Amino acid sequence: MKYDFDLICIGLGPAGMAVSIMGTEMGLKVCAIEKDKIGGECMNVGCIPSKSLLRISKFRHSSSKLKEMDLMNGEIPNIKSPFSKIADYLDYISNKKTLKMFKKVDLIMGEGSASFVDSHTIKVGERSITAQRIFIATGTEPMVPPIDGLSNIDILTNKNIFDLTEIPKSMTIIGGGAIGCEMAQAFTRLGTKCIIVHMDDFLIPLGDKEAGDLLEDVFKKEGIEVYNSKKIINVKKEGNEICLYTEDGICLKSEKMLLAAGRKVDLDALKLNNAGVKYNKRAIEVDAKYRTSVKHIYAVGDCNGGVMLSHAAMHQGMFAIMNAVSPFALFQYKNYVIPWTVFTEPQVSSVGMTEEEIKGKGINYETHIAKYEDYGAAIAENVGVGFVKVFTNSFGKVFGVSIIGDGSGEMINEWALIIQKKIRLHSILFLAHSFPTMGFLSKRVAEMWMMKKMNSFLMQKLCRFFYRKV
Repeated sequence: MKYDFDLICIGLGPAGMAVSIMGTEMGLKVCAIEKDKIGGECMNVGCIPSKSLLRISKFRHSSSKLKEMDLMNGEIPNIKSPFSKIADYLDYISNKKTLKMFKKVDLIMGEGSASFVDSHTIKVGERSITAQRIFIATGTEPMVPPIDGLSNIDILTNKNIFDLTEIPKSMTIIGGGAIGCEMAQAFTRLGTKCIIVHMDDFLIPLGDKEAGDLLEDVFKKEGIEVYNSKKIINVKKEGNEICLYTEDGICLKSEKMLLAAGRKVDLDALKLNNAGVKYNKRAIEVDAKYRTSVKHIYAVGDCNGGVMLSHAAMHQGMFAIMNAVSPFALFQYKNYVIPWTVFTEPQVSSVGMTEEEIKGKGINYETHIAKYEDYGAAIAENVGVGFVKVFTNSFGKVFGVSIIGDGSGEMINEWALIIQKKIRLHSILFLAHSFPTMGFLSKRVAEMWMMKKMNSFLMQKLCRFFYRKV
């Protein structure tokens, strides 16, 4: 059978972009379908605009601190609404930069959702197109928990929060993960009174508890209220305020409410049954090559229920297209570690196993912690809050790393490579690190590991013996 295209990709978020661009560079004829905008949620209503908002809020926060110390003349910048500026940035990124990457791709944009007619045919708008292989990269949607009264509230999510025209006076945030924490700090620094309420025991519950507790301390100093381990039973609109009630009788009031309580797939529009693709409420089912139950149809990124991170989706898209063109190679996502970062101040980053996961597997481990407050450069730069925590064994094998502190988002990549390539701590010790960077704290952890070995009676006896013999 002759097909219109070698490959159709449905969705142009991080996963779909990787599939489409790499496919054309491999010489394939590619059609990419996007119902909204290139870049998906990450570029348009997620990772990128949130980083812009955090940077703008950091500028105002820094200006406030300088004025308190009488180091700045004049008034603190009045940032009434940063959202139009963020929209300009996104327009430039999308139309001036990103679109250039798709010059070899046949794009179908803004014509509606794509759906399967059969396993090789896709309908979008009024047209039908066919391909030898089809990649699904439709991402996820904000999850709305079953809280009584929530459906009657005009709630904010990451999809519409950047459509605000002014900074709200107060906001309650349901969810203490990445989105909730980043938006709480950003809006607080822009003048909003923010409250975080969630069911988990500590902030950023996918990471290290000590890091979450430290971030909570920082938040409280900035005026953010944090309510951990709270079950929400009801939400009501009372006058101009939204009132949230918890199971233990707490009532939290605010002008706006942001929902940041996780993600879910929305697969109805795809009509997967027409293609015979198996799926469930949580995700599309895939094998080790990211193939669905119909082997020429792939599902990559959030829609397959894996790690729901933009860079993880890119990774999957890259692996899936490589698996599709190679009859011999098998790139399995499970064989690769995925670091992550929450871009609060201080940043929270992690890679590998958490301490709870290590304990759960019965692994013997050591914990080594280098604190920012003990490092001269961090003190001098006034960023002395945080730590590098490494879980290892006596032979220097690294199981997991948690970093909270200035620059952790850059530092964590070194540790990802260390775990990925099974590099031992002695190699980190012998690698010269640029000084005085925050990354030097990673080397300091390796020094601590080695110093612990040097403290043993046998090792010191051997050192004295050989020293006197030389």
